[in-house]
Amino acid sequence: MKQKWMRVLGGLVLAVVLGATAASAAVELNMYYPVAVGGPITKIIDDMIAEFEKTHPAIKVKAVYAGNYDDTRVKALAALKANQPVQLSVLFSIDLFELMDQDVIVPFDDLATSAEDKQWLSSFYPALMQNSKAKGKIWGIPFQRSTIVMYHNKEAFKEAGLDPNKPPATWKEMAEMGQKLTKKDASGNVTRWGVLIPSTGYPYWMFQAFCIQNGRELMNQDGNQTYFDRPEVVEALQYWRDLAAKYKVMPEGTVEWGTLRQKFLEGATAIMWHTTGNLTAVREGAKFDFGVSMLPANKRRGSPTGGGNFYIFKKASAEERQASLQFIKFMTSPEMTARWSMATGYVATSPAAYKTATLEKYIADFPAAAVARDQFEYSVAELSVHENARVKKFLDDAIQSVLTGAKSPQDALSGAQQQAERVLKSYR
Repeated sequence: MKQKWMRVLGGLVLAVVLGATAASAAVELNMYYPVAVGGPITKIIDDMIAEFEKTHPAIKVKAVYAGNYDDTRVKALAALKANQPVQLSVLFSIDLFELMDQDVIVPFDDLATSAEDKQWLSSFYPALMQNSKAKGKIWGIPFQRSTIVMYHNKEAFKEAGLDPNKPPATWKEMAEMGQKLTKKDASGNVTRWGVLIPSTGYPYWMFQAFCIQNGRELMNQDGNQTYFDRPEVVEALQYWRDLAAKYKVMPEGTVEWGTLRQKFLEGATAIMWHTTGNLTAVREGAKFDFGVSMLPANKRRGSPTGGGNFYIFKKASAEERQASLQFIKFMTSPEMTARWSMATGYVATSPAAYKTATLEKYIADFPAAAVARDQFEYSVAELSVHENARVKKFLDDAIQSVLTGAKSPQDALSGAQQQAERVLKSYR
């Protein structure tokens, strides 16, 4: 009897040891993640990670929330240089050339090699993949992606004698409607602006929309040439400036990205341009009926795509790379993508996600959720070139100098183009 109990006890000890060994052998992944817009993003991501870990107990994922996209890139690269463990990240889709130049990421084609993997790689919207591919390889997987959309306060439209279901479809209409929507008190002070378009945070992104609408893209596909000083670009910046200086539908100076959603919810503007990533927060916060539409056209419609991609870092071990791949496939599966889109307002990144019963029902009840996706037909790649952070800063500074009245569009954009040319000529 004693020997029998010894065998049982030995078996229990072995089971505990094996269990502990298995637990200690779990692959641990650190993921740097940006929180750049409103909404409970961190809780949503944490919940998705917890669900992944339930079905993949051998993989543990820790999300490191590192600020906006630029902050996250800087912190992730610093961690890599310091040999701290960081295996994957969601970073700007436009960081692609910079990450390649620094040789810190691996192409997904080298990791996702099965027939099923290849089908997954081809499952995303082509418009989103424009900022994911370079040199014949796929370097980023779309996740936290967006287009710019136009939000309008239907009650303000009614008050101004405008059709609440017909937001401006052209630049001309936006200026004309904006004048009717701008409201002043008895002293002549503006109590509600007609239009607000953010010019801090990501001014180049909003400006790229104007340029596309005026028939001009800002860079080439190889990321080594910009077109900041072209006539169509100068005209686009002049129109943005005119919204304040000529039409008086916007305030002089800059409009803050971070506070604009709240201003819209408070009724301080009748129209705002903003990321679709704010859609759920606007829906939950608006005390009035609002509409969402594609951006207005001039020569054509258009919005750049935006947002973040998943990247896997080169310093990750082979085992960590495969674990990262499993996690990214889970996060971008149709059902998870559908739930992510509903929770945040970001675009679901694959047609399959929009065919899930979950998202089909949601869009039937809330058609505004389909606007950003439908705008893919008119979308182009977001501004992305070599040394993108520097080049983007040249353009941002030029835009803000014009909106504050410090420079003319021609002078500001010619200067930005000269600066960009000095940086990019060595990449040609």
